[in-house]
Amino acid sequence: MPNIRILIADDHALVREGIAAFLRCADNIEVVAEAADGLEAIEKTRLTHPHIVIMDVAMPKLGGLEATLEIKKMDPAIRILVLTQYDEREYISRFLKAGVSGYLLKRAVGSDLLAAISAIMKGETYLHPSIASKVVDGYLGKDTVAADGSYDMLTDREKQILKLIAEGHTHKEVADMLKISPKTVIAHQTNIFEKLGLSNRTELIKFAISHGIIK
Repeated sequence: MPNIRILIADDHALVREGIAAFLRCADNIEVVAEAADGLEAIEKTRLTHPHIVIMDVAMPKLGGLEATLEIKKMDPAIRILVLTQYDEREYISRFLKAGVSGYLLKRAVGSDLLAAISAIMKGETYLHPSIASKVVDGYLGKDTVAADGSYDMLTDREKQILKLIAEGHTHKEVADMLKISPKTVIAHQTNIFEKLGLSNRTELIKFAISHGIIK
């Protein structure tokens, strides 16, 4: 049986190295690359063609969600396993909508990670038990606060640009990271403002913080 090729994306080197060391002890798993941010995850996925990307949520430059959207667009067959400390419903909902195959919390044990990888490779969806209960609660309508769907109105590119601008990057820096022109960045920003009903960067930052896009 061929090895399961895995890429690990996490901005903490010690976490990446620990996960990689653990997975290398498994018989049929090969860690093909590590990435410290979303942009690096996209580029190394393009180069190494992993079966699974283990994806953190909060990373510099592009975060886990923005990287997931790009990777799934690049190759829908690649499975994304979110491994994070965040268990808020808003995060879970966004990643499930983006097409991830699993959502695991960092407080899980090693056997949970192996179980998630095994399930995902069989085409199943794997959710940490506490995550599964939140998903069920949401499905049954137990959420007390209605979700703000304005973020879902944005395109994948607009979501990427929203995060980068909210983090304080200039139009040129965003353009360089995404390999587009500054004029294109400004055009996307204009569309973001219009769709979200915002008028300036300060309001955009407040929106990003309140919606868990940046910390």
